[in-house]
Amino acid sequence: MDPAMDPGNLPPAWDRPFRDKLAALFRWRRDVRHFTPEPVPEARLLALLEAASLAPSVGLSQPWRFVLVEDAGRRAAIRANFARSNAAALDSLLGGQAPDRAAHYARLKLEGLDQAPCQFALFALPDPAQGHGLGRATMPETTTWSAVMALHTLWLAARAEGLGLGWVSILDPAEAAATLEVPPEWRFIGYFCLGVPAEADDVPELEREGWDHRRPASEMLLRR
Repeated sequence: MDPAMDPGNLPPAWDRPFRDKLAALFRWRRDVRHFTPEPVPEARLLALLEAASLAPSVGLSQPWRFVLVEDAGRRAAIRANFARSNAAALDSLLGGQAPDRAAHYARLKLEGLDQAPCQFALFALPDPAQGHGLGRATMPETTTWSAVMALHTLWLAARAEGLGLGWVSILDPAEAAATLEVPPEWRFIGYFCLGVPAEADDVPELEREGWDHRRPASEMLLRR
């Protein structure tokens, strides 16, 4: 029998109630910066990584590499990296003669490094052997994009499990990679905080704080 005709290969019925819940999941996926101290069980973390492994990747290369950061010294080094990078970002705003924006920036909470019980970094292999180079000869950066797809898959899965994820992007990537002692060719994607959210809201915190607001999809569409 043709596998495509095998009833066991038929997808589930994605009915309206499921689609409504999926839309709610998209809305409630937030960049979380406030966490409770409740730990993330190892089994739940491994399940999230398994979900991430289902993400699409160029040439089936699976170029993502997750680095779980448990050592207190390395966490402290990442915290110091953030503090320096954040101060530099604030100085840049002040130097750009935007004092009101700089003051607003200084009030924002931009990470959950002191609260999140689980922390990890994400890297991408720029030229993995897996996949045999398929699909990336003309666009090698697709390995980076594939890693981000894995991260987004994990992010949605975490939200469905009642967990929150926060992306700490205000870091010096070379310093972060050195702190975590990964192979030099690995490309740093970001550092992430995972845990139970201390609060929940379907509106992004930056929007609630007045930093900016989400635009409608129609503004992001160009027709040719």
